[in-house]
Amino acid sequence: MGRLIAFIILLIPGILAAYGIKLMRDTLFNKLLEPYPALWLQFTLGTLFVVIGIGFFAGFLLNRDRKKGTVAEKFQKRPQK
Repeated sequence: MGRLIAFIILLIPGILAAYGIKLMRDTLFNKLLEPYPALWLQFTLGTLFVVIGIGFFAGFLLNRDRKKGTVAEKFQKRPQK
């Protein structure tokens, strides 16, 4: 059950990033989608969606690898004083 919940939590940012890539692609082909009033706004939101989606996924992997102890020295958490 825990793995299913983790999969769903990772699936949502993945879908968000894929939608962001679609928005940026449609902007490059000069296709304005319905809820967006301008191409520049569509491209900006697409970029934001991609950064948030990939950033969440990368943070999840970094946190998991820190727990396992498989990250390089510079990515280890420093002990609190």
